[in-house]
Amino acid sequence: MSGDSDLEIEEAFRRAQKAHNNKAKLVASLKNRYNKLEDKTEFHEEFIRCLKYAMIIYTREPAVENVIDFVTKFAASFETPVNEEEEEEENEFLNFLFCFLLESHGANSHAVRFRVCQLVNKLLGSLSENAQIDDGLCDRIHEAMLIRVTDKYPNVRIQAALAMARLQDPSNSDCPTIKAYVLLLENDSNPEVRRAVLSCIAPSVTTLPKIYKRTRDVKEKVRKLAYQVLAEKVHIRALSIAQRVSLLHEGLSDSADSVKEVVKTHLLPAWLRLLQGDVLQLLHKLDVENCAETAVTTLHAIFSMATSPDDLLQNGVRALCEFVKSKGNEGEELLEQLLPEAAIFAEYLCSYLRSITGLSEEQKADMTQLEIAMTQEFVGQQLIILVGCLDTSEEGGRKRMVAVLQEILVMPKTPTSLIGLLVEKLIGLLRDETQKIQMVAEIISDVREPILPISAPVDENEKRRKQVRLAEVRVQIMEAKQNLEECISCQDFSRAAVLKDSISQLEELKNQLTLEASQPADSIKEQRVEKSDPETLLKCLTMCAELFKQINIKRGICPTMNALIESLILPSVSNPNPAVRNMAVICLGTAALHSKDLANTHLVLLLQITQLDEPKIRISALRALIDQLLLNGLNILQDKSAPISQAPDSPDNSNGQPEQQTEEESTVQSILKMLSEFLDSEICELRTETAEGLAKLMYCGRILSPKLLSRLVLLWYNPVTEDDQRLRHCLGVFLQLYSRASRTNQECVEESFLPTMRTLFNAPVTSPLSEVDASNVAELFVELTRPSALVQPAAIQAVSVHDSLAVRICNEILRDVSAPEVRLYCKTLSWLEINTEPGPANSELQLLLKDILQEVKDKYCTRVIEKLCNQLNGDRGSKSGGNQDTTLLTLDENPGGQKKVSTAKNGKKASKAELSSDEGDEENVPEAPPSVRPSRRAKIAALDKTKQDLTALMNQEANGS
Repeated sequence: MSGDSDLEIEEAFRRAQKAHNNKAKLVASLKNRYNKLEDKTEFHEEFIRCLKYAMIIYTREPAVENVIDFVTKFAASFETPVNEEEEEEENEFLNFLFCFLLESHGANSHAVRFRVCQLVNKLLGSLSENAQIDDGLCDRIHEAMLIRVTDKYPNVRIQAALAMARLQDPSNSDCPTIKAYVLLLENDSNPEVRRAVLSCIAPSVTTLPKIYKRTRDVKEKVRKLAYQVLAEKVHIRALSIAQRVSLLHEGLSDSADSVKEVVKTHLLPAWLRLLQGDVLQLLHKLDVENCAETAVTTLHAIFSMATSPDDLLQNGVRALCEFVKSKGNEGEELLEQLLPEAAIFAEYLCSYLRSITGLSEEQKADMTQLEIAMTQEFVGQQLIILVGCLDTSEEGGRKRMVAVLQEILVMPKTPTSLIGLLVEKLIGLLRDETQKIQMVAEIISDVREPILPISAPVDENEKRRKQVRLAEVRVQIMEAKQNLEECISCQDFSRAAVLKDSISQLEELKNQLTLEASQPADSIKEQRVEKSDPETLLKCLTMCAELFKQINIKRGICPTMNALIESLILPSVSNPNPAVRNMAVICLGTAALHSKDLANTHLVLLLQITQLDEPKIRISALRALIDQLLLNGLNILQDKSAPISQAPDSPDNSNGQPEQQTEEESTVQSILKMLSEFLDSEICELRTETAEGLAKLMYCGRILSPKLLSRLVLLWYNPVTEDDQRLRHCLGVFLQLYSRASRTNQECVEESFLPTMRTLFNAPVTSPLSEVDASNVAELFVELTRPSALVQPAAIQAVSVHDSLAVRICNEILRDVSAPEVRLYCKTLSWLEINTEPGPANSELQLLLKDILQEVKDKYCTRVIEKLCNQLNGDRGSKSGGNQDTTLLTLDENPGGQKKVSTAKNGKKASKAELSSDEGDEENVPEAPPSVRPSRRAKIAALDKTKQDLTALMNQEANGS
């Protein structure tokens, strides 16, 4: 025991390597020995001598890690409270250790640099919150770590970044640590470095946008940690509404399940805690009206975490009903508690939509009135969506709902934005397709030709005739009264009675004529009047488009639908209002999907619209054209002349068929030429829509064109499209899926290789393509044509796609062996997986390589070709290093780690030094291939083999001295 109280330094280090030893006792014993010494110099030298053995080992050996932890605890034990005296004397060892580490941080060995940064990180982290370090020493630590965060090795950068966590000043916008952190977040190529910076960077006005940007990182682990940091360190009020909506939208729709889970279990609960659990208050923090889908997705995520029905009933109605209905039979009882009967809900829906007031042009200029109207429309939209959650199995309630929806659609005040949704719900309630078409057609007729009261003017001659008749009656009355007086005076009472009855009849006639004369001159009649204002036409076209979308395309065009096309859609295509024209084009394109004859008839019209109208309408016509090609293929024109049939023996039949075929081919070629020209359009949306359409056509097998594929690859790399995220994402996904789908697709990629490379090499300096890294493009083609990349690899074949590509490249090299691109072609050959089995392809390739060796003078090219020849001759030891040097280009990671495809600026291949450094970091290999999980016994055996004991090294050094 006395020996333990006065422990030797070497013995302490030897014991510290074992995990079962109590390091606190070792620290206390060694500190006791240190305190007894008057001259600490010898102790310092011996301590550093033992520490150096651990510092030269780069791998994370358990024994080494135990020694590092022991050194940290021993150094931290000298820290004393701030208010005690003799602080500097007590911290003498700590200062000495820091000085040694700072002197060693620039060592040539990356292992030493790594251990220096690791020790600095652990030492600073082990000090208390109110610990004080000499200002000069602190500045030296800061300067050293700022240098090390730019180290070549990622592990060194990680530890240096962690070490500076306590040296940052978030309130200072010019803090060098903050600037270094921001630089690493945006530009470091290693995801573990970015994760380390995220874990220790302090949120501030400067750093918050950078942290937020990491939620779009290319690596799943970085995105996951970014959401965790935002949940734990950032208040919801510190984020703008756009940032909140974006975080929820992208997080809950992320491709990685772990990221979705973090948003559900960390971010949303953290925000709700800050809002006292009020879900409605959370919705107020989002732009619900403009981002309704994101709000619904958020509510569904919250509902999925609810533990009881009572928790569910406290939240938003529409999203809650959809969530409960998605549970099927389990949620039927709860759904009955949430929603009323269909008939009752129909009455409420009708009364609410009737209350929506239309705005005049003057009221639309008032933002307050406009916001109120938008809110009313949004609430109405949510109520209409709830119709899909109602129980409409009861016939009475269903019929009442159908009648209410019809009534709402006919109302003039119904907003145009709700028409499509109303028609969708109405069609969903009807079961017979004929009834659906008939009912929507009747509604369109009522909206376009409503019954209105019309006043008809009365004929003047008729009016004058009535006035003359009235005057005659009055004269007859006066004459009858005079005769009555004479009869009474003559006491002729029988005649007087007759006259009295006659006077009564004349009085009634006079009153009737007087009443008719007092009525207005114009009479009111009800009559259907056709309306042609843009708002009415837009409503009718919207209903028509929704009808065509909901009806099965196999049904074809019925007479009612054909009447709608002839009377409504086609006349609206030439309407002066752009919104009406756009909706008419959408209707025409949707209707053409139901009938190939209709598509053939109006194909030329769609082609003209794609070239002549406004951009928005051109895009709608282009989508309709792409849909036709996807559905019917390029043989869309084959049945165009089918109605004009000819007899088999007709002499004109044989001559007309080739002419017809030539006409069809020319039309198809003109369509493809037009689409190719759109790829160079200055209108970004048109260019993106065309690229997406061509990608769909090629992926579905409707088009097999190496030239168009080359155009798409060049468009993907073109710096002009760098800000077009939709285009970049679409083409990035397409190239991977297309090349992996089949061998035929890989052959198409192979054929497009040389045209693409020639375009890049021949691009003038003024062209944006001159900035593209041709080496990166070549790597992409190699990866896309790899036989192992196929989803369903075919049986073993004699000639692989890489073999054919190698022959093409060799022939291209032999065209001009002095060309500057020959070096890149040779490098590309070294990346290929070439079949080394003997065969005709192997022999042909060897002959080409021998010809190249005789003519090429470049040493690098000669070395590569010789290596390839040895490989083909059966030298297994000289296999192509393509598998090791080539990086997989699924979605190339730029220096900032953004989720974007590689370009000339951010897709350059790493240098050999960078590759060697990444390969040397054993703990940072995120792309390791999956392997079978070993048994526990195998793990223990492997661990015993890799354990490293420093005792032998220390004894060897001691004996040598």
